[in-house]
Amino acid sequence: MLERLLVGETISLDLVNTEWIDRGEMVDFLAADGAAELWFREYGFDPATEDVEALRAARAAIRSLLESPGPEADARMNDVLSHGYESTRVSDGRPGTTSATDPGWGAAWRAARAFTELLATHPDRIRQCAHPDCVLYFYDTSRNGSRRWHSMETCGARTKSARHYRRSVSEEKAKQH
Repeated sequence: MLERLLVGETISLDLVNTEWIDRGEMVDFLAADGAAELWFREYGFDPATEDVEALRAARAAIRSLLESPGPEADARMNDVLSHGYESTRVSDGRPGTTSATDPGWGAAWRAARAFTELLATHPDRIRQCAHPDCVLYFYDTSRNGSRRWHSMETCGARTKSARHYRRSVSEEKAKQH
């Protein structure tokens, strides 16, 4: 079983992060044996009633909005969102919201809906990792909103190490001239 690189984000960003690049090749976690079922269970969905193709459609729609927003990306997201709805009702004087989805679309719709909530509340906190070879996204929860990498231990350290190496090489060349 593949191990995901970044977990613990919101359901929508966790879904987008089921694709990453490893040694120059795109990896699809959802394509690994048993991985989609594990993802469904992690978010409280019954794998027997969910459709992995719907989940992939939601992932593509969210990624499309992140990477190339516009009418086509909007249409992809709206297609996913059309598979469910929310309803507000009052019971015992208190409002409550329930959702209903087409069969197989529960997880996909919930991830897409959660992404629209992020866009509505804090779109400036949704970030792609600053490492040039990383395709992972994160929600910046730092106090000043300055987080740059999905992980300081991996991409942050690689970026800083590469910068140090370039600086050392430049200084060495300058000494030789």
